[in-house]
Amino acid sequence: MKASTSSTPSSVPVAHKAPLPPSSSRASRIAPHSHIKGLGLNAEGRAIIDTAAGGFIGQETAREACGIIVDLVKSRRFSGRALLLVGAPGTGKTALACAVSHELGSKVPFCPMVGSEVYSTEVKKTEVLAESFRRAIGLRIKETKEVYEGEVTEMTPSETENPLSGYGKTISHVIVGLKSVKGTKQLRLDPSIYEAMLKEKIVVGDVIYIEHSGAVKRVGRSDAYASSYDLESETYVPLPKGDVHKRKELVQDVTLGDLDAANARPQGGQDIMSVMGSLVKSGRTEVTEKLRKEVNKVVKGYVDQGVAEIVPGVVFIDEVHMLDIECFTYLNALLESPMAPTVIFATNRGNALVRGTQDLVSPHGIPVDLLDRCMIVKTEPYTKEQVAKVLQLRANIEGLKLAEGVLDKLATEGEQSSLRYALQLLAPASVVASINDRAEISLEDVGEMNELFLDAKTSAALISANENS
Repeated sequence: MKASTSSTPSSVPVAHKAPLPPSSSRASRIAPHSHIKGLGLNAEGRAIIDTAAGGFIGQETAREACGIIVDLVKSRRFSGRALLLVGAPGTGKTALACAVSHELGSKVPFCPMVGSEVYSTEVKKTEVLAESFRRAIGLRIKETKEVYEGEVTEMTPSETENPLSGYGKTISHVIVGLKSVKGTKQLRLDPSIYEAMLKEKIVVGDVIYIEHSGAVKRVGRSDAYASSYDLESETYVPLPKGDVHKRKELVQDVTLGDLDAANARPQGGQDIMSVMGSLVKSGRTEVTEKLRKEVNKVVKGYVDQGVAEIVPGVVFIDEVHMLDIECFTYLNALLESPMAPTVIFATNRGNALVRGTQDLVSPHGIPVDLLDRCMIVKTEPYTKEQVAKVLQLRANIEGLKLAEGVLDKLATEGEQSSLRYALQLLAPASVVASINDRAEISLEDVGEMNELFLDAKTSAALISANENS
C-alpha cells in the first residue's frame, strides 16, 4: 500500500470535498428497536418518567426490575438463572431485552432468536440452542498495528483501459483522502482496497482505518454529520486524534460461535488470528462437543496470557413456550455452564401444555424445574398517552412529519388494537403521503391505511363472522 508523503497541518485550511453536514448519502436501515439505548433509569435505579429516557416510554415497574437484574449480572450473582418477561403481544418485551443488553455494554453480543427456530431439518434442536449460546459469548482480542486512520474526505477511483481486452475499463488505483485532528493525508491505494471500501459501504464523511495488510474497517460516521436528533440509528464518532499514520491498539470482537464455525472448516494457520481470518459464511453444520472443548481450551490459553478477554453477552429467546421438553431439559444444562451468557425468555402465554408432552400443563408452557430458575417480570399494556409518545419518538427517528390530529388518531388505533399495529402504519402512510406530494402524513393517509390493512382483532372478528354466516 502506497501513501503520498505530503500532508497538511491542521492550521492550514483544507478543501473539504464532503457535502455539508448534516446531510448524508448513506441510507441506514432503521430497525424497530433502534431507538432503545437503555432502560432509562436514574442513579437510584428508578424509572425516568417525564422524558423518553434511553428511548424507553412506559413499563416503569418492568424497567426497574430489569435494572436490578442488570446489577446482579454485573456483580456476577445471576449465574444459573434466567429472566422471564411475560405479557401480551406488543407490550415491550423485546425492547426490554434490547435495553438490558445496552445496559451491559455497547460491545456485548446480543443474540435474539424465536423458540420455533429450533425445529430445523438441518441440525438437531439442542444444536441450535448451543449455537445461540456460543454466539452470545464474545471474545475481545487486542493487538497493536500500524494503520492509516481518519475521516474520508475524498475517494476517487482512477480508471485505465482493460489490458486483457479492448473493451471496457478497469480501476488501476484509488485516491483516498483521510483527515485527522493534526492534518490530512492523501493515499494512493490498490484497487482491492477500493473494493473492500465499497463492500463496507464507506462514503465520504465516514471515519475509517486501513491496515497495512489492506484490511479496511469503518468505525462510524463523523460527528460533524450528526443531526439534531438525540436518538439515531447511525453511530457518530469524533475526528481521530494524532496523525493519520499511527500505531493503534486495535480491538477485534469475535464470538465463540464464530470460532466454532471457523474451526469446523479450518483454513490456513491454526493460531487464533488465522482462525479469525478464515471466518466465512456457509451452510449450517453441527459442531461436535469435542471441537467446542478444543476451542475453549485455546481461548482459555489466550485469556490466561492476557491477549484476550471473555465478554458474556445476552441470549434472548422470544416465544419460549414454542420449545419442547427436550429443549427445556437441555436449557437447564446450558444455564449451569461456567461460561453461560445472560439468558432472557419472553412469552405471552398463561397456563399451557408443555410441547413434547401429552398432559403436562405448566405456567407459560415452561416446565416447573426451569421456571424455578427464572426471575419473572410482567409487562403492562400501554395507555393511549404512552402510545402517542412512542409514535412521536419513532416518527422523529424515521424523519416523518405528522399533520395535526394524526398522532391522536394513531394513538387511538394503538390503544384499541396494539402499539405494534399503530407503529406499522407509520411507514406505509408516509409512502402514500409521498405519492400525493405531501411533506407530512395527513389524517387522509391514515384513513386510507385503515381501508387497506386490518389489525389482528378486526381480522379475527371478520373471519369468525364469515364462518358463522
